[in-house]
Amino acid sequence: MDIVCLDLEGTLVPEIWIAFAEAAGIPELRVTTRDEPDYDRLMRRRLAILRERGVGLAQIQDVIRGIRPFEGARAFLDELRGETQAVIVSDTFTQFAGPLVEQLGDPMIFCNELVVGDDGMIEGYRMRCDHMKRATVEGLQHMGYDTIAAGDSLNDLEMIRASKAGFLFRASDAIRQANPDVTAIDAYDDLLAAIRANL
Repeated sequence: MDIVCLDLEGTLVPEIWIAFAEAAGIPELRVTTRDEPDYDRLMRRRLAILRERGVGLAQIQDVIRGIRPFEGARAFLDELRGETQAVIVSDTFTQFAGPLVEQLGDPMIFCNELVVGDDGMIEGYRMRCDHMKRATVEGLQHMGYDTIAAGDSLNDLEMIRASKAGFLFRASDAIRQANPDVTAIDAYDDLLAAIRANL
């Protein structure tokens, strides 16, 4: 029994933090997991910047409501889910993911949660577990699933390597060059074909 585990940001939708950085004029927030492999360090930096600027959750959510999935992402997911099970495995947060997942046809998503104060300011975050993406595929495998994984960032490599088949999708040249053992794909049609070949 197969299940496909897909990253969200950079794979199916644009990066939320980059979109917000551009909308808010805060270039320091453009750093993502493509640049910083230590997610805790990345998030502590992001939250410190938000506090310094007095930016709360509602301002970020306003920007998220304007983000649209990449062209072809919804059709890819619809076709994929017609053939096998799929789940989004993301380091994003429930408070961010809702509008984006809805536009993708409401696939199941495993993600994290922000800690938000009564004043609407983001105070922290809760990760589901350490090495969440790898732990998710290993948990699915323990339940009898064969996993196939795809994502674009450094934090996707553990789930990609832990799966029976895994692919970098639209990854940067630096990530591709540092991981020549992982097949790199750039188009949804090609990704769907690679997944089908491993079902």
